Amino acid sequence: MSDRTKAHILMVFLVTLWGFDYVPAKAGLEILTPMGLLFMKYSFGALALLVIKFLVLRNRILPQPRDLIIFAMCAVFGEILYFFCEYSAMDFLPVSLLTIILGFVPVVSVAAERVIYGRRANKVIIIGIAFCILGIVFVIGSDWHIIFQGRIRGYVLAFGAVLFWNVYNFITASERLEKYDAATLSCTQILCTLCLCSPMALHSLPALSEFTPAIIGGIAWLGIVDAGIGFLIMVYGLQKLGPTTAALYSDFMPVSTTFFGAIFLGESIRMMQVVGGIIVVTAGFFVIREKGRLDEQRLQ
Repeated sequence: MSDRTKAHILMVFLVTLWGFDYVPAKAGLEILTPMGLLFMKYSFGALALLVIKFLVLRNRILPQPRDLIIFAMCAVFGEILYFFCEYSAMDFLPVSLLTIILGFVPVVSVAAERVIYGRRANKVIIIGIAFCILGIVFVIGSDWHIIFQGRIRGYVLAFGAVLFWNVYNFITASERLEKYDAATLSCTQILCTLCLCSPMALHSLPALSEFTPAIIGGIAWLGIVDAGIGFLIMVYGLQKLGPTTAALYSDFMPVSTTFFGAIFLGESIRMMQVVGGIIVVTAGFFVIREKGRLDEQRLQ
């Protein structure tokens, strides 16, 4: 199995895991600020990655001091600013509308590739992304009036998350960091995140008595699975597939989010959502395959 094929399989697994993210995140935000949730989530994630890197993989590679500023930039854009915007937007926008907006991540990524690298997307990619966005709207199953439920601050935060995630993707996939393996990249980024967000988070943590077993378990899941294992997979996908192809997988998240919402939150799945899921998966498959073909041609 090639590295690219392995990366595709892992990215499918990842967006399935991340589709469950909103369930424990909304519960945690009932007692925590967005920065407090981020700090606790990444505390669990850092422990998980340290165990994976040093005990499981026996990886002793350390980052070079001159690259720490790049790792800090990854932490600021991909973890602190992205998740602060996403979690804060939940206070102003319905989750369904927020998920639609986050589906624009690959659109911005394609535009960024055109500006930064001069890579022009062909018609297959553009049409495919358009169908992905259409499918996302169907999957969410929202009436158009939901657009007017969001406050302007929520829209700014949501589109800020889209922008910051793309910045993170391009920095992580840059030539400056390609010499590091995924475990070293993920571990260093998450430790930088903890160092940077701890001054803002520690003073806002609630009393220990407010943490229920369900909230603690949800935060542990977010940290160990989503932040720890999840970012390890994400970094690997960025290295092997590039920022735009990896970003395309974000369009599959509404499908898994709707699935887990039906199981854990008792939300119903309508036929329109099933049709939307088929559109997203089908269009995403053609876009990812076409993007991979173009990338292989550039490497030849």
